[in-house]
Amino acid sequence: MAPPYQRHVFVCTNRRPDGNPKGCCASKGAEEVRAAFKAELDKRGLKGRMRANAAGCLDTCSFGVAVVVYPEGTWYGGVKVEDVKDIVEQHLMEGRPVERLLMPFSRKAATSG
Repeated sequence: MAPPYQRHVFVCTNRRPDGNPKGCCASKGAEEVRAAFKAELDKRGLKGRMRANAAGCLDTCSFGVAVVVYPEGTWYGGVKVEDVKDIVEQHLMEGRPVERLLMPFSRKAATSG
């Protein structure tokens, strides 16, 4: 069995039919975001200590592309490929959430904890 990861990144890659009122993360670039996380982790030598996985629906469609980082349970929304480097550097490596990308409920948890 592989050792547990220091941090685990889940990227919602759920796809709904075109025209669905909820929308979906897949249509907002989720696969590209996931690929960017994997590439950035590999580039920084973090592969094996940290992992980026595709996730099914995280039920935060209006905030897509949705990303959640564990073990903290930090939720990011509206993530784009160009945001991945900031999340990897600031959050995964330095332990500081990227405030501008936090979902509203995650922002409250970060300030109250």
